[in-house]
Amino acid sequence: MNAISKDVPTAPALGSAGSRLAALNEWVAQVAALTRPDRIQWCDGSDAENAALIERMLADGTLEKLNEQTHPGSYLHRSHPDDVARVEHLTFVCTRSPEDAGPNNHWMAPAEAHAKMDALYAGCMRGRTLYVIPYCMGPIDSPLSRCGVEITDSPYVVANMRIMTRMGAPALARIEREGAFVRGLHSIGELDPERRFIMHFPEELTIKSFGSGYGGNALLGKKCHALRIASHQARSEGWLAEHMLILGIENPQGETHYVAAAFPSACGKTNLAMLIPPQGYRDAGWKVWTVGDDICWMRPGADGRLYAINPEAGFFGVAPGTSSKSNPNALATIQHDTIFTNVGVTADSQPWWEGLDNGQTPVTDWRGNPYDPAKGPAAHPNSRFTVSAKQCPSYSDKAEDAQGVPISAIVFGGRRASLVPLVFEARDWTHGVLVGAAMGSETTAAATGAVGVMRRDPMAMKPFCGYNFADYFSHWLSFDGAQAQLPKVFHVNWFRKGDDGKFLWPGFGDNLRVLEWMIGRVKGEAGAVETPIGHLPAPTDLNLDGVSLSDEAQAKLFGFDHAGWSAEFASIGGYLDEYGPRMPQALKDEQQRIAAALAR
Repeated sequence: MNAISKDVPTAPALGSAGSRLAALNEWVAQVAALTRPDRIQWCDGSDAENAALIERMLADGTLEKLNEQTHPGSYLHRSHPDDVARVEHLTFVCTRSPEDAGPNNHWMAPAEAHAKMDALYAGCMRGRTLYVIPYCMGPIDSPLSRCGVEITDSPYVVANMRIMTRMGAPALARIEREGAFVRGLHSIGELDPERRFIMHFPEELTIKSFGSGYGGNALLGKKCHALRIASHQARSEGWLAEHMLILGIENPQGETHYVAAAFPSACGKTNLAMLIPPQGYRDAGWKVWTVGDDICWMRPGADGRLYAINPEAGFFGVAPGTSSKSNPNALATIQHDTIFTNVGVTADSQPWWEGLDNGQTPVTDWRGNPYDPAKGPAAHPNSRFTVSAKQCPSYSDKAEDAQGVPISAIVFGGRRASLVPLVFEARDWTHGVLVGAAMGSETTAAATGAVGVMRRDPMAMKPFCGYNFADYFSHWLSFDGAQAQLPKVFHVNWFRKGDDGKFLWPGFGDNLRVLEWMIGRVKGEAGAVETPIGHLPAPTDLNLDGVSLSDEAQAKLFGFDHAGWSAEFASIGGYLDEYGPRMPQALKDEQQRIAAALAR
């Protein structure tokens, strides 16, 4: 028996002897007795603690120092080649009733799941340190924020959680005040794909993850807590936990409108969140502010509007494709104090990935082998950077606003090479919920499996909703009350292609032209054409100065394919039926209304 199990360190006492940390101390002791670590470290989030962790990881090869002149304070981590993305087929939602998890989740009975995971955890931390990470998702003093504690045996996880959350002593103090927290237990295990599971127990506010060191599977504050567990919390507490970026758009008159937008992973959320306006817009005085790039928690305010916070404190962004053209703000953000994961490396130890237009060439690939283009890309397609949001040039200080920012518009979008126009506006809130529920997108490298397959991804939450989608849609519909001042809902498609297979819309900064039209619609100032699928702008409704669009591009970006949409809504009707009697009738009625309009 390890000595550690006889005398388990407890949380630093912050208050009286009757501290509310007793439940936390008891849980840590139980985990230590099960996992048998050599030592326990309570993480305080301090600079000294982080420096010591970094030195330890440099010594054992977990991290590799990058060029201090070009990327000061930055490091490379290489994960196991079989541990490079989320594993949706090994991710479970464990509720008492399988119907509560829904057909959108893999389900396992809680007792069975706990037994399976505890068998894996038995003795798994021998020879390792057990780290206790108290953290807060959201501004530390915000009533919209929620706290958690992750126990892990990975110092890489500690270093990343320090960037991605408000981690350490302030979070522990809030936990002591409130006495409530989400429990997350993680071990890298042996990194064996056959012994890898990510279990969620939303009714217990508990997460158990084993066998992976990859971000979405190991940084439990991120997808596991901030979406799967939080979505369940949000339903019971009357708010929304969403896979959405948050950005502010300031017009030349000094008005700022905030937009929340949902896109599947690797579909341009970070690019949009850090958008730089075209030169003409900059000259006119337009500005874009970044509040968040991935997750949004929204709650109705006293005025009936939805107010949002970004629960994260950092960016866990996809590196490939990030360049001075696609996202100069992101590139500027990651020039220092950044952890890179699974990127290539140049001869002078600079990070490198496909799409990086800096004139450098890699010599080492993401596996640590000499780079050979014949053997694949230098950087893994899902390679990442972890960096503090405050380093972003477009960072908004509203990201720390305890009350959140008021949302003027909600945007849904995915990768659709055909059919879906550049943008359209939902007729009302119910139609907007249907637009989000029916959202389709082509899969990307952010998850294991085939790439480029079109699948329904409601609200970009298919991998992340912690309960039955039918109940989730009902929860969305419930916000449309008598006093509600809800955002307008839009759908965008930056990825429409022409007959030659090339993108028809320039994207990137020019997406502000679409956002400007949305704000015009919110203010009742912009024109639109009414169609059965929603309100579409005519080309003249957008500011296209400096944008050259072919006749084909104008026809497909602003056009309406009647026959194609008839087939699409037939498919949507079948999709809604998959959820059985729990599917809200209001959504089915809306689908049938539009299908009937298309049949006329």
